[in-house]
Amino acid sequence: MTPDAVALASMVLLIFSMGFFLLSSPAFLLVRLDIPEVTQLLRGLFRSYFLMVAIAGVIATGAFALAGRLVFTIGIGLIAAFAIWARGWFLRRMDSQLSARDAGDAEAVRRLRRMHWGGMLSNAFQLAAIIGSIPYVMSA
Repeated sequence: MTPDAVALASMVLLIFSMGFFLLSSPAFLLVRLDIPEVTQLLRGLFRSYFLMVAIAGVIATGAFALAGRLVFTIGIGLIAAFAIWARGWFLRRMDSQLSARDAGDAEAVRRLRRMHWGGMLSNAFQLAAIIGSIPYVMSA
């Protein structure tokens, strides 16, 4: 395989990871987040999402670097770096909200819901940017 083909394949892997989250996360909008089992599943979904995007992003960054595409290397590298950073930050915040909810804080469920929306919107913007860049990847 040529370096360009490897870069494109790694980009598809990244799109698959983000697409999976895009399709699976809205299901949690239909359930209440004051149920511990539901929030455990939601936390696991976010943990897996950040891990998948970080791994796929690092692979794609390396593939674009080998293909000699500096702009795409930087762009995908930023997405991978964001996923690595956000994983720790997001999960710590989610854990603190879960602890607050279990301690009786009525607003914690609302804050968890806002975090859920924020994670979904962040993913949607990043996915749109990647999909929007496909014509440029193919033409370069």
